[in-house]
Amino acid sequence: MAALRPRAFNALRHRDYRLLWIGLLISVAGSQMQNVAINWQTYEITGSALALGGLGLARLIPIIFFSLAGGVVADTRNRRKVMLVTQSVMMSTAFVLGLVTLLGIVNVWWIYGVGFVNAAAAAFDLPSRQSLTPNLVPSEDLTNAITLSSMVFQIATILGPGIAGVLIGKFGVGIIYWLNGISYIALLGALALIKTPTPARLHASAANLKTMLEGLRYVFHERIILSTMLLDFFATFFSGANTLLPIFASDILKVGPEGFGILSAAESLGSVVTGAIVSVWGNIQAKGIFLLLGVLLYGAATIGFGLSNLFILSVFFLMLLGAGDTLSTILRSTIRQLITPDALRGRMTSVNMIFFMGGPQLGELEAGIAAEFLGAPFSVALGGVLTILFVLATAWRVPALRKYR
Repeated sequence: MAALRPRAFNALRHRDYRLLWIGLLISVAGSQMQNVAINWQTYEITGSALALGGLGLARLIPIIFFSLAGGVVADTRNRRKVMLVTQSVMMSTAFVLGLVTLLGIVNVWWIYGVGFVNAAAAAFDLPSRQSLTPNLVPSEDLTNAITLSSMVFQIATILGPGIAGVLIGKFGVGIIYWLNGISYIALLGALALIKTPTPARLHASAANLKTMLEGLRYVFHERIILSTMLLDFFATFFSGANTLLPIFASDILKVGPEGFGILSAAESLGSVVTGAIVSVWGNIQAKGIFLLLGVLLYGAATIGFGLSNLFILSVFFLMLLGAGDTLSTILRSTIRQLITPDALRGRMTSVNMIFFMGGPQLGELEAGIAAEFLGAPFSVALGGVLTILFVLATAWRVPALRKYR
C-alpha cells in the first residue's frame, strides 16, 4: 500500500495545487450545504415544485449569457486574481442570504437573485479555475490533479447534504448560509498564498468579440474536444435518473425518505470509489477508449436502475452510474486540457460550461415530460438506451477519440 500512496496523491506534492485542493474541499462542502438549504427554504416559502424548477432557470440564464465572456477573461487576465474576485462575490451572497433570513425578510426573489448572481460569478470562476490547474502541476500529474479535484466535489456531495439536514433541523436554514460564507475564507486564503505565476497569455486589449469567437471556432474545429462535449451533453440530457429519484423512492421502491436519502448518496459513493481507483491507477494511457467505456457504463447502469424494482439492486446501479460518470468526467477533462493550448483553455472551458450545465438542466425537463407520458421506469431506461446509441455513434464517427492515447 505504501508503494501506491505516492501515485495516488502525486498532484498533492505540488505546494500550490495542494493549497487550492484544500481550499476547494472546505469551500465546496459549504456550497453543497447551501444548495440543500436553498432548496429547502424555497419549498418552505412557496410550497411549489414549479418554484424549485425556477432555481434551475435562474442559474442557467447567466451561464448562457456570461460563460463565453468568462472564458475570454480567463485567457486575458491573471486567473488567480479572477478567482479572488469571483469567490469574494459568492461569499458575499452567502452572507446576504444569511442576513435576510435572520431579519425575516427573505422571499423567493432574494433566493432567485442570489442564484443568478452566483451563476454569473461561476461563469467567470470555472474557466479560470479549470485553466489554473494545468499551471500548477506538470502534465504527467494532470490526470491525478483532475481526479483529486473531482473527488472533492463528490465527497462534498455525500457529506454536505447530511450535515446541512442535521443543522437545519436544529437551528434553521440561516446558519447554513453563515457557515458557507465562512468556508470561502479557506479558498480565498489558498489563492492569496499561491506563488505560481499565472500571467495572461493575451494583452487585456485583446478581450473582445473576436477573441471570444476564437474559442468557439477552436472547439468546433477540434473534433476530439467537440465530441467529448457532445457526449457530456447528451448523456446528461437523456439520463434523468437523479431527477426522478423521488418517484422511484416513494412509488416504485416504496422506501420512504430514508431510502430516498440512500439513493441520493449512492451515485456519489460510486464516484468517490472510482475516483480513488483512478487516482491509484495513475496516468491512464488509452484515455479515449476508457472515456467511451465510462459513458457506456453510465448508460447501461441507467437502464438497470430504470428497470429495477429491488432497493439494493437500485442502489448498486446508481453506484455504477456514478462510477461511469466519474471515469468519463476525469478523462474528458484531462483530454481537453492536454489538447488545448494554454492560451485557449479558458475559452474552451467556457464553451464546455454551456454543454455540461445545459444538458442536466434541459434533461430535467425532458425526464419530467417523458415520465409524465411514459412512466418513470420506461423514461429512465429509454434514456440509458439512447445514451449507449450515441456513444456507439461517436466511437464510429470520431475514430480519433477512440484511438486517443
